[in-house]
Amino acid sequence: MPIDDQKTSARSGRPRRDGRGRPGLSREQIVAEAIRLLDAEGIEGLSMRKLGTRLGAGAASLYRHVAGKDELIELVLNQAFAEFRVPAPDDPAAWRGVVVESAHAMRTVILRHPWTATIIGGVGTVYFGQNVMRPSEDMLAVLETAGFSLREANRATATLVAYVVGMTAAEAAWLTTLTRKGVTEEEWNREMLPAAERAVESFPRLRELYASYAAAQGADGTGDPWRARDEEFAYGLDRVLDGLSTARSGCR
Repeated sequence: MPIDDQKTSARSGRPRRDGRGRPGLSREQIVAEAIRLLDAEGIEGLSMRKLGTRLGAGAASLYRHVAGKDELIELVLNQAFAEFRVPAPDDPAAWRGVVVESAHAMRTVILRHPWTATIIGGVGTVYFGQNVMRPSEDMLAVLETAGFSLREANRATATLVAYVVGMTAAEAAWLTTLTRKGVTEEEWNREMLPAAERAVESFPRLRELYASYAAAQGADGTGDPWRARDEEFAYGLDRVLDGLSTARSGCR
């Protein structure tokens, strides 16, 4: 949803600011620049003063467009989740495929904007705007149509979100660490795997596990870590869905 189309801010009932401030500065510009700042520095790097500097405006000018940092966070999360949609199923029996597609789409958004996991994981989705609430509504509709009661659909949705956010937050933190170190994932694996193998020499199961990872990396250590992480995510998601399939049977 474009920001101009919102009659109120992301939080229900909060009126929009009148927008009078630095000439040419708009709420859209503020939100877009805030997202760029968050992508670069994370939630800990966001401040109204720093954002104002990046926009060539004082913090006071920003407060004429947004009430403060809390509202700004709501707005940037709402804008980031404009990239995420739950597809409408052609067949209620195809609910599992819709959930898989939606989970991967949500993971993509979080990996693109790692700070979103921190916000959702910390306060949930109840305070935020239409772009965050709409996927929840659509997922409830998918699951209810598939045979879940509304309450079971809500619990299933919460479980799915917890899985996606939990797995992807750890993944995003790992990738952010690599970026700050200035190395690629392949370079890190090539450097650290030998040390990991030495560390597990006394633990037969871990030793076998790390040997299998080394084999997957290939002789030069340049295997595809993205594919490995995709497979790990898909494995866990399938196990969650196996459990939800059993619960769905009990709803009938």
